[in-house]
Amino acid sequence: MPLIPTLDEARLALLNIADRATGLVTPSLRLGVTGLSRAGKTVFITALVHNLIKGGRLPLFEAAASGRIARAYLEPQPDDAVPRFDYEAHVRKLVEERLWPSSTRRVSELRVTLEFESATFLNRTLGRGRIHLDIVDYPGEWLLDLPLLAKDYATWSAETLARAREPARAALAASWLATLAGLDPTGPEDEGLARDLAEAFTGYLRAARADEHALSTLPPGRFLMPGDLEGSPALTFAPLDLAPGTVTVPKSLRAMMERRFEAYKDVVVRPFFRDHFARLDRQIVLVDALQALNAGPRAVADLELALTEILQCFRPGRLSWLGSILSRRIDRIVFAATKADHLHRDSHDRLEAILRRLVGRAIERASFAGAEVDVIAMAAVRATREASVSDRGETLPAILGVPLPGERLGGEAFDGEAEIAIFPGDLPDDPESVFERPDSISEALESESELQQAPHSGSQTDPGLGLEFVRFRPPRLERTAEGLTLSLPHIRLDRALQFLIGDRLT
Repeated sequence: MPLIPTLDEARLALLNIADRATGLVTPSLRLGVTGLSRAGKTVFITALVHNLIKGGRLPLFEAAASGRIARAYLEPQPDDAVPRFDYEAHVRKLVEERLWPSSTRRVSELRVTLEFESATFLNRTLGRGRIHLDIVDYPGEWLLDLPLLAKDYATWSAETLARAREPARAALAASWLATLAGLDPTGPEDEGLARDLAEAFTGYLRAARADEHALSTLPPGRFLMPGDLEGSPALTFAPLDLAPGTVTVPKSLRAMMERRFEAYKDVVVRPFFRDHFARLDRQIVLVDALQALNAGPRAVADLELALTEILQCFRPGRLSWLGSILSRRIDRIVFAATKADHLHRDSHDRLEAILRRLVGRAIERASFAGAEVDVIAMAAVRATREASVSDRGETLPAILGVPLPGERLGGEAFDGEAEIAIFPGDLPDDPESVFERPDSISEALESESELQQAPHSGSQTDPGLGLEFVRFRPPRLERTAEGLTLSLPHIRLDRALQFLIGDRLT
């Protein structure tokens, strides 16, 4: 089953022709920022733009490191019907309040224009280069809907029920499954029953998404973030327990659910795919692997399945110059494990290896189609710094940071002002071990996590608290001797920038 019908393919071709026509004077590059919930999309975009505009410390971003970027500035975005990414508000939140901005709740867009000197003598003689970087941001939950385009209602129902009955989900789905029990799909359509089923199903999805479970395969995504569609028939359906091989009876509950499932795809998913997702040139996929690792192998396996299904909907590869006028392909993809600042740098390579294992099948497919792929352990905004602490005569690699107000660890609550030192443990050398162990990834750590106050305090809390990641406040920005505020610190944001756009600034 095609992701979008032929008519929509034609409309997509017209959109691409319009994009190319408007880019004849100044070319544009559309960068998609995607990822599942809590992966840090808003923070990534804000940090990327802040570092470009402020001239941040980007040693691996060649055009910036060599001083060839003359100017970077914001301009009005090209799509008038798409909300603007509220960069200024997010910067204030990070820099002035030292709090993390709210998660993405809708599609938004931001245009950054870069003026640069070419790296080649011939191009330099033609004058300064100029390119628009159009950044497209959208909720991670919506990514989960893309695989629905290739499924019918019966297939989706069977897969969703099978997952809900797995040991990791059975207790979470108990209330919804009880509502579903004994229901006759051939019975008459009933609006009240449809609302009850949709409400119970949504409750199960919310419970599965909670931090302690960190499950990822939770479509339909708009059930978790309905927006202006809340209460509409397109969001008032749920899976039914259908016997294999049965047919749909007109005016039945099943017919009602099937109709609304297809309406959801037509009203929500296809327009999103056609108008936004299928028009991208480059892609970064942000993954909160640490949360899944902390929840255990079932959450890791669930994350792997979610990423594999999502990435099957990508359009990777290279096109000829003529083909690029009518269509677009994503020719460079970055998979980034976020929140690398929650680990000591000794574990960054291991986090990278685990993510590479998670997205291995997607990398193979993208590479086969001609796309280039990179895998990075990254922190778009670095909230911690590294140090060494001593415990019972042993020196441990630690991270230092200020936990957010109200964060708790080992029975201690933090006020958002005091700095603490944490030994986060070490991820295993073998990435396969996180897929094989029956219990939490904490058993795979080489040492138990320990929480200590900053070294200058001279005291420490009880050791042996187990693995538990604390959310830290954004850092206080440094100032130069002239009083200028520096850009947001990061880990490997420059590497991601070089891979994603560096070739377009030569």
